[in-house]
Amino acid sequence: MELISQVTTGPHLDSPDCLPPIVPQDCPSATPTHNHNKLLLMEVGQGKEPGSLIVCGSLYQGICDKRSLSNISQLIYQTSNPVDTQYVAANDPRVSTVGVVITTENKQEQGGVLRLMLVGRGYTSKGPGDIPPITTRRLYPVVPPRRAFSQEEELGKLVVGSYSEYNNHFVKAVTHGDYVYFLFSRRDMWHKKEYRTYASRLCASDRSFYSYVEVPLLCEGGYNLAQGAWLGNHLGNPTLFVVMAAGQASTPVATSRSALCFYGMEMLDRMLRRAQELCYTEGGRGSSGQEEAYIGYAVSSKCLTLSKNSLSEYTCGGEHTPNPIASAVPLQAKPAFTSSTLLTAVTTATEAEHTIAFLGDKEGRLHKVLVHSNGTGQEYGHVLVDSGSAISSDLLLDEDQQHTYVLTTSRLSKVPVSSCERQTDCQSCLSVRDPYCGWCVLEGRCSRKYQCRRYLQPNHWLWSFEPTNQCVTMQSLQPANQSKEEQTQVTLSVFQLPALAEVESLSCVFGLLPSQPANVMGTSITCQSPPPELLPPMPTGSDHLILPVSLMFDHVIVTTGNMTFYDCAAVSQLNLSSQCLACVNSVWRCNWCPLDQLCTHNHSCPNQQIILNQRDSPGPTSCPLVFALQSSALVPMGLSTTVVLQGRNLDIYTDEALYVCIVEIQQVRFNLTAAVEKRDDNTHTFTCSSHQFQYAVNQLQYYAPVYLHRGQRRIDTSPGLQLQLYNCSAGQSDCSQCRAVPREYGCVWCPGNPAPSCVYKQSCSSIPADICPPPQIIQVVPVSGPLEGGILVTITGTNLGMKYQDVEGGVTISDVQCLVQPEEYKISTRVVCELQPSRKQVRGPVMVSRGTTPAGTSKQSFTYQNPQLLDLLPDKGPVSGGTRLTIRGQQLLTGQTYDLRAFLGLQPCYIVEEVNDTQLVCETSSSNQTGGVPVRVLFGKAERTVPNVTFHYLDDPVITEVTPAESFYAGGRVVTVTGRNLNVVQQPVIVVWVEPFGVQRVKRRRRLALLMSKQQLVFNSTLPTVSELCTVLSSSQMTCPTPAVTPEVKVKGVWFQLDNVRVHYESIKGKSFTYYPNPKLLLLNQEAPDTPYRFKPGGVIAVEGLDLTRAMSRQEVVARLGDQECEVKTLDNTHLYCEPPEIQPMSVDESNKLPSLKVIMGNLHVDLGFVQYDTNSLLSPVPLAAQISLGAGAAVIILSVLVVILMYRRKSKQALRDYKKVLLQLETLEINVGDQCRKEFTDLMTEMMDLSSDVGGPGLPLLDYKTYAERVFFPGQQMPPLSRQLDLPESRRQTVEQGLQQLNNLLNNRLFLSRFIHTLEAQQGFSQRDRGYMASLLTMALHDKLEYFTEVMKTLLQDLVQQYVAKNPKLMLRRTETVVEKMLTNWMSICLYSFLKEVAGEPLYMLYRAIKYQVDKGPVDAVTGKAKRTLNDSHLLREDIDFCTVTLTVLVKNGVEVQPCPVKVLDTDTITQVKDKILDQVYRGAPFSQRPAADSLDLEWRSGQAGHLTLSDDDVTAVVQGRWKRINTLQHYKVPDGATVALIPRSQSSGGVGVNQVFQTGEKTPMLEGEEEEGLRLWHLVKSSEDPEIPKHRKSSMRERERAKAIPEIYLTRLLSMKGTLQKFVDDVFVAILSTKRPPPIAVRFFFDFLDDMAEKHGIDDPETVHIWKTNSLPLRFWVNILKNPQFVLDVQVTDSIDAVLSVIAQTFIDSCTTSEHKVGRDSPVNKLLYAREIPRYKQLVEKYYSDIHSAASGCYQEMNSTLTELSGSFASEMNNLVALHELYKYINKYYDQIIMSLEEDSSGQKMQLAYRLQQVAALVENKVTDL
Repeated sequence: MELISQVTTGPHLDSPDCLPPIVPQDCPSATPTHNHNKLLLMEVGQGKEPGSLIVCGSLYQGICDKRSLSNISQLIYQTSNPVDTQYVAANDPRVSTVGVVITTENKQEQGGVLRLMLVGRGYTSKGPGDIPPITTRRLYPVVPPRRAFSQEEELGKLVVGSYSEYNNHFVKAVTHGDYVYFLFSRRDMWHKKEYRTYASRLCASDRSFYSYVEVPLLCEGGYNLAQGAWLGNHLGNPTLFVVMAAGQASTPVATSRSALCFYGMEMLDRMLRRAQELCYTEGGRGSSGQEEAYIGYAVSSKCLTLSKNSLSEYTCGGEHTPNPIASAVPLQAKPAFTSSTLLTAVTTATEAEHTIAFLGDKEGRLHKVLVHSNGTGQEYGHVLVDSGSAISSDLLLDEDQQHTYVLTTSRLSKVPVSSCERQTDCQSCLSVRDPYCGWCVLEGRCSRKYQCRRYLQPNHWLWSFEPTNQCVTMQSLQPANQSKEEQTQVTLSVFQLPALAEVESLSCVFGLLPSQPANVMGTSITCQSPPPELLPPMPTGSDHLILPVSLMFDHVIVTTGNMTFYDCAAVSQLNLSSQCLACVNSVWRCNWCPLDQLCTHNHSCPNQQIILNQRDSPGPTSCPLVFALQSSALVPMGLSTTVVLQGRNLDIYTDEALYVCIVEIQQVRFNLTAAVEKRDDNTHTFTCSSHQFQYAVNQLQYYAPVYLHRGQRRIDTSPGLQLQLYNCSAGQSDCSQCRAVPREYGCVWCPGNPAPSCVYKQSCSSIPADICPPPQIIQVVPVSGPLEGGILVTITGTNLGMKYQDVEGGVTISDVQCLVQPEEYKISTRVVCELQPSRKQVRGPVMVSRGTTPAGTSKQSFTYQNPQLLDLLPDKGPVSGGTRLTIRGQQLLTGQTYDLRAFLGLQPCYIVEEVNDTQLVCETSSSNQTGGVPVRVLFGKAERTVPNVTFHYLDDPVITEVTPAESFYAGGRVVTVTGRNLNVVQQPVIVVWVEPFGVQRVKRRRRLALLMSKQQLVFNSTLPTVSELCTVLSSSQMTCPTPAVTPEVKVKGVWFQLDNVRVHYESIKGKSFTYYPNPKLLLLNQEAPDTPYRFKPGGVIAVEGLDLTRAMSRQEVVARLGDQECEVKTLDNTHLYCEPPEIQPMSVDESNKLPSLKVIMGNLHVDLGFVQYDTNSLLSPVPLAAQISLGAGAAVIILSVLVVILMYRRKSKQALRDYKKVLLQLETLEINVGDQCRKEFTDLMTEMMDLSSDVGGPGLPLLDYKTYAERVFFPGQQMPPLSRQLDLPESRRQTVEQGLQQLNNLLNNRLFLSRFIHTLEAQQGFSQRDRGYMASLLTMALHDKLEYFTEVMKTLLQDLVQQYVAKNPKLMLRRTETVVEKMLTNWMSICLYSFLKEVAGEPLYMLYRAIKYQVDKGPVDAVTGKAKRTLNDSHLLREDIDFCTVTLTVLVKNGVEVQPCPVKVLDTDTITQVKDKILDQVYRGAPFSQRPAADSLDLEWRSGQAGHLTLSDDDVTAVVQGRWKRINTLQHYKVPDGATVALIPRSQSSGGVGVNQVFQTGEKTPMLEGEEEEGLRLWHLVKSSEDPEIPKHRKSSMRERERAKAIPEIYLTRLLSMKGTLQKFVDDVFVAILSTKRPPPIAVRFFFDFLDDMAEKHGIDDPETVHIWKTNSLPLRFWVNILKNPQFVLDVQVTDSIDAVLSVIAQTFIDSCTTSEHKVGRDSPVNKLLYAREIPRYKQLVEKYYSDIHSAASGCYQEMNSTLTELSGSFASEMNNLVALHELYKYINKYYDQIIMSLEEDSSGQKMQLAYRLQQVAALVENKVTDL
């Protein structure tokens, strides 16, 4: 799914206790509250209009909006000031609301249609408590005074006696037939006061609710609370499916026990009609006299006994019928499905006449239930959609019933109803048991029933849910196996074969061989097996191959079986020792030819003799066979032995060949001649010649195969027939081992020379030993153990017994018996025993005794020890483990290392280092909880605990922020890591995973192989990494130096290893950490590296470089000159400026006295060369001797020349240094001012937060369209035509209006209009102002025909292009010199009004407010308009004015009450400025035109009971000095902080301006003119710079001097501070104007398209020209005008000081739209310098905007025309058409003759009689005598 659009509807400031609109002062309980959407309903559009989405939320008492369905962010209707009848939804998130939209015919309404919304909502304890449970709301038509969504008296509602008692919990509202149904649960107030579920019904046409009737729904099993419902279909009948839960006791709280019940709508309607009928005609009583219907909701009405036909006559009730009716008899149903998890939602679908219900539950599962015709349900599957999140009751199926839309708390999921297509074979398809699925046999796919073309025919579609259904199967295949040498006919028996058409056929395919035609005979199918030569070869080591046999229909496999092809020759080849036996005992029908040594499938042999297969001749086999050894199989090595074999069935051989015995020993064959003796029982005995057998392997025994040959034929041998050769001395190194060999081998321990050994008894020359020597102990491991024992001790030696019983009970360690372990015992050489406890620490030998033989004693001593644990370090670590613990103690090396195990509580601590006697180191494992745990060490079974110390598992460290995000290869850049619990980590490390480039190339080559073998790359310890240790500063911060990496590797990842916690950088920031090449620093003296760099004290050293700031900041760089620091002042990408000490530092290099400059960046240390300071002593004076020797005249001349040269050089050097210093100063200032900007910005954003909430709603003071058009069309005019009426005597009015109407018709003639315009433009007296005025009049006159206006404008523009192409095309549209250029301005203004309203207006207003707030925070001179806070250096108040902020308590009258309101002002503000600031605060958010003027009010300072003082700008107390008079300020009146003031209406005598102000720009300068007349000059903060006492000839030089002065740092700081603070708001405006994230306005796309077409038409391929045209037509023509004059769009006042700031921003916008490179130098204006860094970024925005529009598909003409038609209708009524025509006629009158002449000259004009028609107009409008 893809998100198309979204709208945020909350949180907003609200409280359920308050009525909207919410005013914080009036509603103290208001808090930011989330909005819960209660209703989302679709309303169809009228005619061609798109439909709308009705949205009702829980905020603002549940009011509703309408939004466009095509774009939900577009509001169609929203009430800004709702009345109580418009509160629709419940204001409590927990209380339900349902609704349904209905349309009924109503001739009294406009359009004959009435569209209503019926709403059911629960009772809420807060807010209005009188909203009925069910109400009717008006949607369409809405004609004032009616309101949308209002609950009108005539529309009807459900009247209720008590709202709180009848608290319906609504679940669903649906329409069905002519009725609307509501489903809800509530307490049954009539009967047992238990909670029940009800269904109620209402006629859709019933406006008075006369037809209201309800019935209880009963779901057997105690399920009484409806949770969700769906109106679906079951067995072809409309059915209401409801999921119900069992309530908790007598409460409305649902338990997890729930069920699905369903109710036929026909049955429900019958119950409702019966209740109505009984209440109308039987007084509510049934045939038994019981009360079956009653009047509900505590309404004072009762059931009646009207005539029997009342219901049929008044189906929807009437005034005389009782209502609301409730049935006392419930409609019952049995649960179709029950669940132990709370079911919350239901929807149903019908698939192949089966009803399937989808049920959502509280755990986020979607259950799939098949509802059978008998009313029972069967769950066949479920899907976990969103674990742990309840499924909302709004379950929906999509249009084609393929998917279910499932809504959970924070996710919308699209879940397929089935997964049929995922099943690829019949078996898996039928096993899914899904009612949607079945196997489509001849199409070979798992599909829904109707997707299978032949589903109506039997056996073609096999339903998955039918348990008896089976796939088409091959029941038998005859023959199932055959020899590969044969070709036969194969018969297949197929079950459930689908019927085919006569022309259709099947085929058989064997394996991958070509298909064979199949012959179908009923259920049997015959095909030919493949020819032998086509069969694939036999698999190696196998005597058969299995080929699948597929029955195919076209390319679809219908069913598959297997057929086996065997190879008899391979049978015998695979078993060479008994070929005949293998052949005749084979499962295949193979026969043996003994004389030919051949295994064959044939029943005859080449040499007649044949031995048939066991299947064909049962009984004992007839194979010639050596079946047994007559002699012993045991053969001692080195002794001459005779082997005797027995054979049978050997008479078959009649040739003279000899028999030979063959014994195979280690691949060597020994041929022994055999003597044959025939026995009576038809067997033969073969005595092989005796032989002394040997084998080289050092082991006791060796098995050697033995068999018989007759000539070249090998006689079969019984399986397992072999000799067992053995060697007594192999591995039997001592007496015990020798005597342990089994007796039948005959091995003895022979004590003979040269050494005793184990030999065969016949080989021993002396008497064998009966008793073995005593045990001998060689080694004991370990040699220490704990007192508690429990560890295993291993004793190795010789003669340690022949079996473990020999030493059982005979092992002692330090005189303590040791328990022998049988499973670990090795004969004679090893005894393992378990150490037993000892009472004391003791040391002694290990002893082993064997029966009566003397005991063996060890040379090593064993010590019983008592290990002790003393302490551990550290005592805390993260729960993920990885902390290295050092446990100190005594005698820790007790037992083996593997006997030692350490534990923290129950978690193991893994020993990681060699243990010594006093110290043990282990690494902690992870724990599942935090807290203290004891530390234990186990020595075998002995346990020791560290006393009085616990190890504390603490929460894992968490990293939340890492800065910076890049480093260079050399590393060493300090990364600051912020997080939590960082001090828990023992050894934090930053790790960089690197990969050499060579590895990458190999990896790319092997990628395919990797994919094939499905290997995966895993993070492991073998990864090549580099790392550095981090330093923990606190629990929340640590620093890590970046590791150095070489440029030859690629950085694959960066992570922080915090003990066992690994935090990947990507997981913190969502992006990767970047390594860049090292920054490059160039030597100071590049031309002569060995020469010192000369430095003049007082300046800065400029170091050049490359990529200096790519991974480094100024604060991190250290520069050292000798032994002192060179303070780094600024750093940019290519320069580093540092300020060295005033006096030359000492060198740190003994080999050179001059200091060298070293720059340190992390691990990068760069020596840039030696520095030598220039001092005055270097300029040595002319020696005295030379002065004397020179002549006086020569001396004067030479000295003069020298002085001039030196001064010039010094000046030029000084100028260059000054310039560098200024640049450095600018950059440093901007960096230093950053903190100040951030603070200012924070304050500003706090101030703007309240404003944002105002602006989001109706708070944006946008001008209405008429005023907007007036200000744009006729800027600066006092009485524009839009505001005027036609001023005519009544006697002439009708005639003149008739004439003007005819003129209007003439203007609609394109030829007339173009002639008219061109003629007027050709006149000398037709000024530029006239052209603009006339264009605006034409815009007014043609506003109702904007399509025509656009076409005319395009025609005139084409003429204009033609003119400029001939001259200089780049100058086109630069100024507004022609009528068409002003027409274009007006056209853009009309088309972009809605864009201003919806998109750009808000950021523009925020920018205006931010500027105003910032400007007002500092002093503003009331006379000059200069301000301390500005962007404009010419409006900068440079003098230092002492001021402080004063908070006045202003008394504001609000109705009857007077409320205090705090207002911040400055003590240097004039009284008018104070009044303006008070009005700003009091009328905050109100449009400027709706607030009183400051001049109409007086400011009164109130102190105590009687102290009232009126303050004004000028009064008798004003200070006069000479010719200067100062305007009064709060400082002048000494008004203290916290003073109370009030604004009171000015008395009439004092004069003043009324509330209705004339539109104006600029700030008023009070009393300026009047005072000037008296000869006094007014001043406020600074006196005017031009002092009249200075002679005129000196003024200019003073101004020049002032201009030439460098701007002092403090003033520049002010400009930069202001710029930084406003930056976000400037960016927001520019982005709003130039972003293409939302589609640009259609007018812009249309006009840019037009310009591209014009360029193409005239062959202009210079992109710069088209860029200039676009810039001149939109940004410079429209946007700059709006930026400089926000009062054109917004109802605000723009003062001089705000205007000055806006001018700089507008100029920045202009600079951003130009194509020329933006260069700034020393002489650039400060305004340009301010935004020098931002302009390239803005330029990119502009270029992207133009290119995105250009690359978007054109052809928006049709869309443009429909937009123009819409605009024509929307605003035409605002235009005063007749006034515009009358004004236009004045121009016609003025140039009447020229226009008539022009029209008569044109041949087309003559045909249309245009001149004549104009003469008619003239005659009517002013009785002009014409040639008519």
